[in-house]
Amino acid sequence: MSRIGKKLIIIPSDVRLIIEKNVIQIIGKHGSFQQSFLRSVEFHAENNLLSISRTEETKAAKAYHGLMRSLVQNMILGVQEPFSKVLTAEGVGYKFQLEKSKLRLAMGYTHPIEFLVPPHLTVQLDSPTRLQIQGIDKQQVGFFAAQIRNIKPPEPYKGKGIFYLGESIIRKAGKTRK
Repeated sequence: MSRIGKKLIIIPSDVRLIIEKNVIQIIGKHGSFQQSFLRSVEFHAENNLLSISRTEETKAAKAYHGLMRSLVQNMILGVQEPFSKVLTAEGVGYKFQLEKSKLRLAMGYTHPIEFLVPPHLTVQLDSPTRLQIQGIDKQQVGFFAAQIRNIKPPEPYKGKGIFYLGESIIRKAGKTRK
């Protein structure tokens, strides 16, 4: 049995859980989240505990068992307290601008780069060089943050680029002359 999959999930009192056929819906104070799943897993909720069990013993079902438990746990955490990623822009002239649902990045290119903010995420500027992304879906928050970071990833020679908050890179020495 999957070590992760067999762990019980504690359902907090402020979270409601609805299980129908092969769809699970979780409703909390920050929104609701719905996920479909394969028929190789079953959910059993009782006494504020959720257990996940397999209906098949195939290799794929075993892997999916642990994955589904992690996804449901993240769904519960997300509707309780939204997930957040903070990005900082380091470099001369590097900055973020937010106009309604459009995020504009000035990253040293000849043109500004624009992103449409997905409707289920909230983006706010703490300063022109600091951006905070929040949402109930951990995967979507991380994916959107990674898309922005890939525009100008940190480079090791001058230390410029878009960083996650707290991220550090190992600086390299430049070329030396003889």
